[in-house]
Formats: sequence, structure tokens, C-alpha cells
Amino acid sequence: MSAVPRSEKPAGRFRRMLDRLSTSQEDLESEELREDSQTEGCVRIGDCHDRQIVTVTGTLRTVTLRPRAGVPALEAELFDGSAALDVVWLGRRSIVGIEPGRKLIASGRVSMSRGRRVLFNPKYELRPLGRE
Repeated sequence: MSAVPRSEKPAGRFRRMLDRLSTSQEDLESEELREDSQTEGCVRIGDCHDRQIVTVTGTLRTVTLRPRAGVPALEAELFDGSAALDVVWLGRRSIVGIEPGRKLIASGRVSMSRGRRVLFNPKYELRPLGRE
């Protein structure tokens, strides 16, 4: 056997095709999101720490209206293939373009709330719909 693990060997066209056929759709989408994060120059959500100022990108999985302390709050879950992050806009009931499936780049300070990463009132940029 060779000393180089299979994952580090250069893969041929046939091997890549077999890997894609045997990989689930969710894994393929996660891999694509991780690559997008790297090409945009963003921090992977899985690498974010409490109180760190970051720019992250990913796809919105869910969008819900959940009041916090009696104030309306629009919450969305952003996923980049490595982990998920909650994005919260306080005082908002809706924002045009914020919907499940939409790609987004968000910047702000990460905080931890109940063991989850959260960005409150981030600066954000909506990415175009469909293939770019």
C-alpha cells in the first residue's frame, strides 16, 4: 500500500465521478457552500468564536419571526457547509429578499446564545438568485 492516504492522492476523472455519485445531495451542497465561503474570502462559520468580528457567507435555511423581550425579531439560520449561525434583526418583522434558500454575506460580531452562534443586526449583502 502507498504511504499517502487516498484523500490526499490526486483523483482521476473516474474517481471523482464515482465519489460524486456515491455522495448524498446534502454533502455535495455543503461542499459547494464551503468552497463559496473560501472564494468570497469569508470566515467559515465553524471557525467563528465568541465576540469575534467576522464576515460569513452561506444559504438561509429558515426564516422566522420570533419576538425577543416583547420586540419583534426576524431570525434566519445561515448555513455555510461547516456549521450554522443565527442571524437576528431586532425590531424587524420582515426584510425584502430575506427568505429560505437565499444566499447572503453578513458581517458583524458573533455572540453565543444558548450554545449557538448569533449575529445581531449584521451588515448584509444579498447574493443573486440562481447560478452566478
